[in-house]
Amino acid sequence: MSELKRILLVEDSDNDVQLTLAALEETHLANEVDVVTDGQQALDYLYRRGTHGERVPGHPAVVLLDLKLPKLNGLEVLAQLKGDPDLRQIPVVMLTSSREEPDLARAYSLGVNAYVVKPVGFDAFSSALRELGLFWAILNQPPPGTVRKGGG
Repeated sequence: MSELKRILLVEDSDNDVQLTLAALEETHLANEVDVVTDGQQALDYLYRRGTHGERVPGHPAVVLLDLKLPKLNGLEVLAQLKGDPDLRQIPVVMLTSSREEPDLARAYSLGVNAYVVKPVGFDAFSSALRELGLFWAILNQPPPGTVRKGGG
């Protein structure tokens, strides 16, 4: 049986990281979650360079990407990811507190797969993450040639 792919969480708020991990844990997903805290670390993870050079080969099942990040913001990460033929098929969910229309429009123009505004309150947040996790890590069928194998 093949290993489940990891989920990459790109989030700079410790509080939001803890809420996201707790919400995903409640879904009982078997996928492991890797966390990076800025846009540059996200790209290093995806390209397996720097401190992430030794991680297990393979792409994550989904990238949960915050919009407002240090070093490179979420839109800059998204632009690079979706502009790379090797990475563009990785599903990206923008998970942000921004309801600003320019952010939403720009994210979709760059190829984001979903744009989710973080709900206020743990129960609503947990419910949203449960649905996201189940859909992207379990239900979604990746494009041909990106079979769920490897560990990362």
